[in-house]
Amino acid sequence: MKVYLDNAASTPLAPSVLQEMIPYLTEIQGNPSSVHFHGRQLRSAVETARKQIASLLNCSPAEIVFTSGGTEADNLALRSAVESLKIQHVVTTKIEHHAVEYPLIELEKRGLVTIHWLETDVKGNVNLQHLEEILAAHSPALVSLMHGNNEIGTLLPLTQVAMLCEKYQALFHSDTVQTMGHLAYDLASVPVHFITAAAHKFNGPKGVGFLYIRQGTMIPPMILGGGQERNMRAGTENVPGIVGMAAALKDCYARLEEKHAHLIKLKHYFKTQLIERIPGVTFNGEIEEDKSLPTVLNVCFPGTEDLMLLFNLDISGISASGGSACTSGSVHTSHVLHHIGLPGEKAVNSVRFSFGYQNTIEELDFVLNKLEEILKVKAGV
Repeated sequence: MKVYLDNAASTPLAPSVLQEMIPYLTEIQGNPSSVHFHGRQLRSAVETARKQIASLLNCSPAEIVFTSGGTEADNLALRSAVESLKIQHVVTTKIEHHAVEYPLIELEKRGLVTIHWLETDVKGNVNLQHLEEILAAHSPALVSLMHGNNEIGTLLPLTQVAMLCEKYQALFHSDTVQTMGHLAYDLASVPVHFITAAAHKFNGPKGVGFLYIRQGTMIPPMILGGGQERNMRAGTENVPGIVGMAAALKDCYARLEEKHAHLIKLKHYFKTQLIERIPGVTFNGEIEEDKSLPTVLNVCFPGTEDLMLLFNLDISGISASGGSACTSGSVHTSHVLHHIGLPGEKAVNSVRFSFGYQNTIEELDFVLNKLEEILKVKAGV
């Protein structure tokens, strides 16, 4: 049996989504910027997809800009906001995705901003009192905090943070790559200025995503060359990808409660079985249903650094990811686990299991049996 438990990295393309994409990969040709029939047909598909996504998120189609994925969307929001709006203070944490952390560090090195690192606790929760203190002292500011942490699953109280930012007239950007398609959004009622998404995180195609830019928030494009995306993102649109992304998000919203319940069931079963069957197992980040992603469970296994658990899982046909990787003979621990204060030896022995709607209890039983086998062998049992 082959079991895929790395859905936080990428989800499988839904068959129904592929069917929606096929005509734009095979039959319907042209460039959506062309004014002839073929071009107009593609332009209509792009704008229909934009309207579908906006309707699901309760925002205006004009607020949706298509990108190549979450990384580009994050960079566009952060770089353009800082460089054009003359933002001098940025508030973020050290457990953000590198698509946020690296651009901000680069902007600080160029002398454009000062980064204020927001405190987080041992489970990855942000300190809201510290956030308010920073915003009260530094205005205007840009706040960038991810909605759901991709490694430990801890959720941000999005609306509460958005209200704080509104109180102090700060711009608010949230990387929502891990929550889009899994949690419902009503952007008309949440005063967030930018959110980002990547289709392959919710059973859509790779290489396409979007940036939501709240109406009235004016930023310049990052990629220049043409007038596509209302002059916000030059380059010929990925029409099959955009169509597929809209179809995937529509499917997610149509079955949001059903999918959420299934994912919660998988996560709860796996967590409780690990506690029963693996002595000494612990968990990183929040694991309660209302405080964490239903898709992510970060597990610390007992043992020593030479377990190489991920490699043994891979040999057994199980795909997961971890807070460590061997590169050139050295061990590098996860920056997220490091910054929430997890000791190095525990970070090395931590594995992220991330669930998808396609996963089953039978698959989890297979993984649990293999974990028992591997850990018993390594322990000399």
